[in-house]
Amino acid sequence: MTIKIVAVIFIGLSSGLMVGSGFVALITVLGLIPRLTQLSKTMIMIHYYEWAVVFGALAGVIASLRDPVLGIPSFILIPLGLTGGVFVGMLAAGLTEVLNVFPILAKRINLDEQIVILIMGIVLGKIFGSIFQWLYFVHR
Repeated sequence: MTIKIVAVIFIGLSSGLMVGSGFVALITVLGLIPRLTQLSKTMIMIHYYEWAVVFGALAGVIASLRDPVLGIPSFILIPLGLTGGVFVGMLAAGLTEVLNVFPILAKRINLDEQIVILIMGIVLGKIFGSIFQWLYFVHR
């Protein structure tokens, strides 16, 4: 029994370290945060962005290990959810900007001239997917 507990602890810690290292490498090597601050013209606030990512990752880990019940009214949760979604969207936009994903994808599917249609399709797909996930999985 003790060997199983030690094995689970070891596997859990090593898996967490592996995923965390990959996350940090992704953000660091690609220069996601500096590029995000350049796009939003808020270079002076780069430390706040970095700490927001750190605290967001920690909060995500804690929330995934426990099932927190927050006694917060829904009218306060709506702006919190919106700002969280905006921040995740900004990180995704910074990642696609760094990797030049949209021009490569537009060239592959022959939409060089209509890149706005491609971006709007991705945005609307993300919005409808999030709404579907919220309505179907969260409210059940």
